[in-house]
Amino acid sequence: MSEKMSVYLDNSATTRQYDQVTDAMAEAMRDFFGNPSSLHRMGLEAEKKVRAARKSLTGAFGCSEEEVIFTSCGTEADNTVLMGAASSRRRAGKKIITTAVEHPAILEPARRLESMGYQVEYIGVDKNCRLNMDHLRAAITDDTILISVMGVNNEAGTVMPVSEIARFKDEYNKANGTQIWLHSDAVQAFGKIPVNVKKQWQGVDLISVSGHKIHGPKGMGALYVRKGLNIEPFMIGGGQERHMRSGTENTPGIIGFGTACDLAVANFEGRVAAMAAARQYLLDGIKAELKDVLINSPEEAGSEAGLCCPSVLNVSFLGTRGEVILHTLEQDGIYVSTGSACSSNKKGRSHVLAAMGLKDKEIEGAIRFSFSEFNTQAEMEYTLEKVKQAVTRFRRLGSFR
Repeated sequence: MSEKMSVYLDNSATTRQYDQVTDAMAEAMRDFFGNPSSLHRMGLEAEKKVRAARKSLTGAFGCSEEEVIFTSCGTEADNTVLMGAASSRRRAGKKIITTAVEHPAILEPARRLESMGYQVEYIGVDKNCRLNMDHLRAAITDDTILISVMGVNNEAGTVMPVSEIARFKDEYNKANGTQIWLHSDAVQAFGKIPVNVKKQWQGVDLISVSGHKIHGPKGMGALYVRKGLNIEPFMIGGGQERHMRSGTENTPGIIGFGTACDLAVANFEGRVAAMAAARQYLLDGIKAELKDVLINSPEEAGSEAGLCCPSVLNVSFLGTRGEVILHTLEQDGIYVSTGSACSSNKKGRSHVLAAMGLKDKEIEGAIRFSFSEFNTQAEMEYTLEKVKQAVTRFRRLGSFR
């Protein structure tokens, strides 16, 4: 019996803050508590710190400072895009295209827009959550105003073909005189695959990201808005963030987000390699040690479309209940998920796995392992041992109904 460890494998839900982030935020609370909109010295010092953090994000996006808007979270950024684009572009058309496997931060605003008279088309995926590009191309019409496709699926980890969609969108706009916008919810992609709008994601018009997925603070997000886009603000009042997001800036949160972004960018390749190594070790072990498993994620990890983001591995242990396995692993100090944390407390099966064509019992047995740069091979050895014990014990008891 191995010595008990603490293994955190729910990094797609949230990450532990870097110590440098916590220190930077504590310093901000002590020493830079002025309102960034104030004209006196303390306000100007705070505004300078906010600007430095904004510059940190521009390095990751490959954009200018005026194209980055700070928000309270990725959900607010997503809502801003859908509601703002619909409002500002309603004369151009009322069609929005998204996917059946988006995060609720996209799907719920989309449903609200449907109730307001907008047409929303949901593009399907295959068994590994790869997008049906033929369906997407056929769905685009002249009255389409927005396409919203996530960068990385939060449950399966599949990398979506955002750059390919951007190229097709630009070609369509040029040929038909339209101005379709492309948005990507990059909350799970940011810090794990490149999202530079001058390189890999050229042609993407709007991008949502979140701080707490890259070892930054909760309650912080950001939105890239390509220069020249006229999008109506979602929150109005004080005119902060160039009138795009009113409300006094969360200076400590913004500073923490900028610090996390600097660290993520500086060690990008090393971080991703560590996640990939942990993921591959666990994947190989599960396939070798356990029968009757279904690998729901694409098995090969990488940043190209159709591969799996190195931070995610989704597996169905057939003949088990994922929730029971989760709590059994928790007793051994291992923390995993049965799906998106934003929807796991809601009743009902995973809409992502259902859209991928999984049967109810396959969905019931699904576990999501999500990795960070801090996970080690020793942790994966321990996790594999405890997963094997939990699954074998459940199956032996015949608890599945």
